[in-house]
This record gives sequence, structure tokens and C-alpha cells, in this order.
Amino acid sequence: MFENIALQDLFDLQAKEKHTLIDVRSPKEFQETTIPGSINIPIFTNEERAEVGTLYKKVSKEAAKKRGLEIFSKKLPDFIDSFKQIDTSMTVFCWRGGMRSKTAATVLDLMGIHVNRLEGGIRSYRKWVIHVLGKQDFRPELFVLNGYTGTGKTALLKKLKQNGYPVMDLEGMAGHRGSIFGHIGREPSNQKNFDSALVQTILRYQDEPFVLTEGESKRIGKVLLPDFLYQKKEAGFQIFINLPLNERIKIILDDYQPWSDPETFLEAFRIIKKHIHTPVAKQIDKDLQNENYPNAIGLLLKYYYDPRYEHAIGNYPDDKKWLIDVNHIDEAYEKILQRVKYPVSTS
Repeated sequence: MFENIALQDLFDLQAKEKHTLIDVRSPKEFQETTIPGSINIPIFTNEERAEVGTLYKKVSKEAAKKRGLEIFSKKLPDFIDSFKQIDTSMTVFCWRGGMRSKTAATVLDLMGIHVNRLEGGIRSYRKWVIHVLGKQDFRPELFVLNGYTGTGKTALLKKLKQNGYPVMDLEGMAGHRGSIFGHIGREPSNQKNFDSALVQTILRYQDEPFVLTEGESKRIGKVLLPDFLYQKKEAGFQIFINLPLNERIKIILDDYQPWSDPETFLEAFRIIKKHIHTPVAKQIDKDLQNENYPNAIGLLLKYYYDPRYEHAIGNYPDDKKWLIDVNHIDEAYEKILQRVKYPVSTS
């Protein structure tokens, strides 16, 4: 017989051994949100789930159960075979710990494959995430990298993380770079997935003396930072990086690669076009259409992004900020290490 386990028991199990979490909901539900590290072995496709759900609402619960059984029975051999490929202990879950996970666990048990079933499903995990964020507890000091658009803040954070420093990559978790062009080439996250990733990061670094992150507004793409973290970021030590304009243009070109999706860049620019002096806006539009990206980016920085940023430095007291003038991000990295010193954790 399969065993129902509570969320904390699942966490304890994951801490002791290699364990596989299986989300048996539809691919669309899995994509919208899941428990981090889970794999998807769905009982129904997106279309099948919609069909069964319609029967439940418009006909009856029994009609929906009958149709669901008809659909699932045809898939049983492949469904069971997918679980046979997993060589660890397993826990299955659905949204509320209801019919789908119970059906999956029962069928697998009949075939001699032992799985646990998560009580409360992913909803119990979501409640836990909200509880952790609601505690508003994140002890490490924050070092916040700031700078004009294109100063390589994301690249610096990536390099710091690769070298063992604790980094909270808010843009990475949000799937967005934070500007009107920030979604291009990314898959923007929703609030549930962002919150989940944020909780994992908070718990991982809770005992570190400090964490490095990037200066962000409260909204990043489709998601919002929780108030306590935004306020802690604003109260943190602000490092302002100043790079030459030409170097910033190179960094932006390398990061965004506008030539790979020129129409999307042009569409995004036209959203902000009205906020730029007309002759300049016309020139940027022309440059984007002609794929003269270095000139277009230079004008965008000079006439749109830089003026919007220039007030930021004055918002922080002198003892909570540090200005770095460098010619390359490698130079900025070395200077940051002069300020950020401690025995690096390798965990």
C-alpha cells in the first residue's frame, strides 16, 4: 500500500537520500507552477484534462470519473514504464492531493512500484512558501550591485556565484532583465514560481554573513518582490559601477543579441518611443529597422535609460554606497572582491 506523507516528511526524506518528486498533473499545470526539482509524468494531456473537467462541471462527477478512467486505462503501460525508469524513492502529487495522485499511487502499488503520495499536493507546498515569506526573515547583509543599463551587473553576479560567493539572482528567478526589452530571449516567470525560487534561495543563504544581488525595482517583469526583501535591498550596501558607454553597448549587444529577433525589439521600442525626444526617437526607430544596433543602443542609453537612472545615487547616504569607475567588468569584479571578503562557502 502506498503511504501518504506530509510536506515536512518529504523535506526530511529529501535531506536523507536521493528522491524523485513526480507531478502527475497536466503539462500546462506543471509549466505554470510545480515543486522545484519535480518531473512531470501526467495522467492527462492538457486537452484530456479540459474534457474531463467540462464533464465534471456540466454533466456529473460520475461521468467525469468514467471518462477519466477510459482515457487513463489506455495509457497504463507507458505510464507504469515511465516510473520503472526511476531508480530512486518516489513521491507523487497533484494539486490538492486528490484523485489524480491517489489514482497514480494506487495503480503503481498494484504493479509493485512503491511511491509516496504528498498530502495536500502542491497546494500544501504553496502554503509553506507563503508562510516562509510571511516570516519576513532574511538575516544576511545585502551588497547590491547598481549601475547604468549595460554595466554587466548580471555577468558580475554570475562570475561571483561561479567562484563560490552567495548570490541572489533576482532577474534570473524572474526570467526578466527588468527593462522594456527584458523579456526578449527569456521565459518570464509567474509569481508562484518566483516566490518558490526565492524561498529556496533565502533558506540556502540564511546563515551567510552577506549575499550579493542586483539593484532592482519592486517589479521585475511579471513578478513583485516581497516588501521585506525590497526594503532590505534598499537598506543594503550599494555598489555603483560606472563603465564607459562603448563598453556598455558591447555588453548589451552580447547579452540581448537583437539581430536574432529584430521585430520583437522594434515592437518593444515603440512602446517607449513616445517618452523620447521626437528626432532622437525617429533615429532609433530607423537604426533598429536598418539593424544598426550599436547606434540605436547608444541613443537609447543616452536619451532614455541614463536620465531615468541618474537620480538613484543620491537616494543613499554616503556610508551606504561605493562608486567604482572602471573600464571593464573584469576590473569591476576585482574591485568588488576588495570590499566583499570572507571565507567563501563551498556548499
